[in-house]
Amino acid sequence: MRNAILQLPETRTANEKRQVLRTAMRQLERADLYLAAVAYMDLGDREAQRALNQVRGDLAKLGRYLGERRNLDSD
Repeated sequence: MRNAILQLPETRTANEKRQVLRTAMRQLERADLYLAAVAYMDLGDREAQRALNQVRGDLAKLGRYLGERRNLDSD
C-alpha cells in the first residue's frame, strides 16, 4: 500500500488527498492538546498568554479550513 502523505501532491488520487487532509487535521488536534496543556500551566506572563491564544486561534482556523477543504473535495 502506498503512503499518500509521502507522495507528491500532484500524484495523489482524490481519496489519498482526503486521507492527507484527515491526517493533517488529527495532527492539528494533537497540537491543540499540547497548547492547551501549556495554557493550563498558567505561565504568569501576559505576553506569552497572548501569543499562546493567538497560536491556538490560528490553529483552530487552519483546522476549520482543512475541514472545509476535505468536505469540498469529497463532493
